[in-house]
Amino acid sequence: MKLPLQPIGNNKKKKKSKGKNQRPNLSMQILLGLIIFFAFSLLIDSFAPQDDDINISISETAMLVAEGQVEKILVKGENLEITLTAEEGQEPIIKESKKEVGTALSESLVNYGVTNEALQTVDIEIDEPSGFGYWFGQLAPFLLPLAGLIFIIWFFMRQVKGTNGKAMNFGNSKARVILPNNKAKRVTFKDVAGNREAKKELEEMVEFLKNPKKFISMGAKIPKGVLMTGRPGTGKTMLARAVAGEAKVPFFYLSGSDFVEMFVGVGASRVRDLFKMAKKMSPAIIFIDEIDAVGRSRGVGIGGGNDEREQTLNQILVEMDGFEANEKLIVMAATNRSDVLDPALLRPGRFDRRVTLDLPDRRDRKKILEIHAAKKPLADAVNLTTIAERTAGFSGADLESLMNEGAIIAALHDRKTINQDDLLEALEKVMIGPKRQSHLAGEKEKKKTAYHEAGHAIVASVLPDADPVHKVTIIPRAKAGGFTMKLPLDERKLPTKSAYEDDIAMGLGGYAAEEKIYGDISTGPSNDLKVVSATARDMVMKFGMLSEIGPIVVDGKPAQTMFGNRVEGNHRSEKMLETIDAEVSKIIQRGLNRAREVLNEYHDAFVEIAETLIKVETLEQKEYNEILTKHGIALKELPKIKEEKTA
Repeated sequence: MKLPLQPIGNNKKKKKSKGKNQRPNLSMQILLGLIIFFAFSLLIDSFAPQDDDINISISETAMLVAEGQVEKILVKGENLEITLTAEEGQEPIIKESKKEVGTALSESLVNYGVTNEALQTVDIEIDEPSGFGYWFGQLAPFLLPLAGLIFIIWFFMRQVKGTNGKAMNFGNSKARVILPNNKAKRVTFKDVAGNREAKKELEEMVEFLKNPKKFISMGAKIPKGVLMTGRPGTGKTMLARAVAGEAKVPFFYLSGSDFVEMFVGVGASRVRDLFKMAKKMSPAIIFIDEIDAVGRSRGVGIGGGNDEREQTLNQILVEMDGFEANEKLIVMAATNRSDVLDPALLRPGRFDRRVTLDLPDRRDRKKILEIHAAKKPLADAVNLTTIAERTAGFSGADLESLMNEGAIIAALHDRKTINQDDLLEALEKVMIGPKRQSHLAGEKEKKKTAYHEAGHAIVASVLPDADPVHKVTIIPRAKAGGFTMKLPLDERKLPTKSAYEDDIAMGLGGYAAEEKIYGDISTGPSNDLKVVSATARDMVMKFGMLSEIGPIVVDGKPAQTMFGNRVEGNHRSEKMLETIDAEVSKIIQRGLNRAREVLNEYHDAFVEIAETLIKVETLEQKEYNEILTKHGIALKELPKIKEEKTA
């Protein structure tokens, strides 16, 4: 389950600055555009062409003054506002002109032949311009380019400063933290179903974090590192959070890939910063998910000991077992590939405690389903025990996905509650794939598919070590034209040779059925043949289940060496490979013969199952078992789930 975590420290500041650096860039561009727009507007207004009917030249002005037609002249800098003499009852006419720059108006008029007597008849007023508008208009052509240049310099300096700040924070830790007082994100062991042995192992860590003095006073040292291994989705991250939640300590979370960068030394710097932050808040837990991203064995790759990944690993080793004792700091890590980790990580003093998480059994699957169903509106008729029985091999993440798919299916059908059919539909969708609604099978193909699946089902129901059948259908899903759902009687941890041989015979039941009914083989059994071939080859090469070969593990790859050490493959001869191929062929042929015998002996039951499938397309366990009972075939019953006793 994806965990919503909070960033802390410099990482939080970094996220804020990232959001700010995007918006100001646009706002600054808009502001700069507005400034340029207003500046050009002022300049355009000042140089805009004037009306020819109003504007007159200085020579025309002199002529009007000489003729006595001017009553008043208002001087505004270089501009002239000329009021002509009007007759009684008429409004005066105003003309505009410009005088010569740096020359007095009277002098200019005299130069154009105006006499002193004519000048004395004109009322000349001088209006000295002042105020912000005047000075802005005078200085704008000089100040605006200067302001634009200053803004450009400031903008680029700000960008450079931000880049330098990011560079200074480049080596800071990217860890996210869940604080103990954050009840919304706090997880305890009650929130994690299954993994009873792992929980018991981790209770020591919880007790140490709660009361470290009790251990220190006895001279005991709690393991500094806990490595959790297991398949994807088994709850490694949830258990680590549960340890922090039970102990009520800060939980620092990050992935192994968060340390790796293209620059050498950045990862090591982030490791130092992470441990520095955690020590300040100790007691605390540091959780590194997918630690194999940085913890792989050194000396077997390109780059020697100077590449970024190995520098980061070296720093982790030093921090976990350096000169300082981190007495109140526990490092937890999770990986699916503990076999590739560097031996220095696994030695005592570092990750010396290993916790293995297995896939949940039926009882644990039911509890996990109950946890994920707590916030979903389930119908009263929903039976989670049935879902738990049909989900053998599912991890906790798979079960969460199943419940989520059930809720989606219910919502798509506009239902207010999730019923059993929704969960069964979700189960088949998760296991095999969605229905192929557009697939239109002809009657001949439908009949062949029905006999094929009936062959699988009857062989599984008759052979003693084969798993019982829960459902048979010929409704196509994903790439399958139909499927037979068989589930184990119990949670088998150690499959036997006889169980593998019965599985191979069951897998070849469809092949034998097509051969028996039609005397021909289609491409339908192609995936079955691939599965049974792989199973038979594992029996011979990995499990030593054939007396002709003996208890020897044989790898099909030739032996390879790197830096003087054998890293993969085993020595094997061509004769050994020929013997293996012959033994695999014998196992498959033996399984096919057993499938043929079952179909011949229980022909009537086989045909009835196939014909019923043609009519109804799907047989659930109850209807299928009725056909078996009718033909005298003993049923295989699942043992009941024993409930744990609570104190």
